[in-house]
Amino acid sequence: MSSDFESYEQDFAVLTAEITGRIGKVPKLVGDDKKQMVANVEKQLEEARELLEQMELEVREIPPQSRGMYSSRMRSYKQEMGKLEADFKRSRIAYSDEVRNELLGDDGNSSENQRAHLLDNTERLERSSRRLEAGYQIAVETEQIGQEMLENLSHDREKIQRARERLRETDANLGKSSRILTGMLRRIIQNRILIVVLAVIIIFTTIMAIYFSVKGR
Repeated sequence: MSSDFESYEQDFAVLTAEITGRIGKVPKLVGDDKKQMVANVEKQLEEARELLEQMELEVREIPPQSRGMYSSRMRSYKQEMGKLEADFKRSRIAYSDEVRNELLGDDGNSSENQRAHLLDNTERLERSSRRLEAGYQIAVETEQIGQEMLENLSHDREKIQRARERLRETDANLGKSSRILTGMLRRIIQNRILIVVLAVIIIFTTIMAIYFSVKGR
């Protein structure tokens, strides 16, 4: 399973490198070339998001004792993804300003003011996005802790059930032993009673024999 995660990692690294290079080219292009580049970057960003989703699913399937390292790597990849999206937004804002200037003939000062305003709004959105990402990460970690606790409780329950089964077996063995000892004690008592009866008969017979012997003389 970790091999699948590493394969996704390699694809993500190659894809993000291509996206970074293309984002850097966007401000340098004009016209249809720039539009095509923006469309390509948008498509690749969507592919990168899908890769992150696949990687996150793989992490959830990894055993809890080995999951920490992969979770840390996922956080790093998400931060990298957020940076790429922020860079692309700035690149698109510059691209949109140029298009508006071409269509509306805005002067340089107006364009700069609009760009500053848009950049400020973008930064606010990024801060909100980071807060949402932090909240999501906390929720994921809480879910992982909950899963680990449930697994530990399940293991403890299995141990308790095995202990109960051993106690039942011990009780059954003790019951059998008690019945065997009771039977042995009963036979011992019966044998002793039989010995006493035989001894009494022998003594009585001996006395009677002596009595008749003396009387006959």
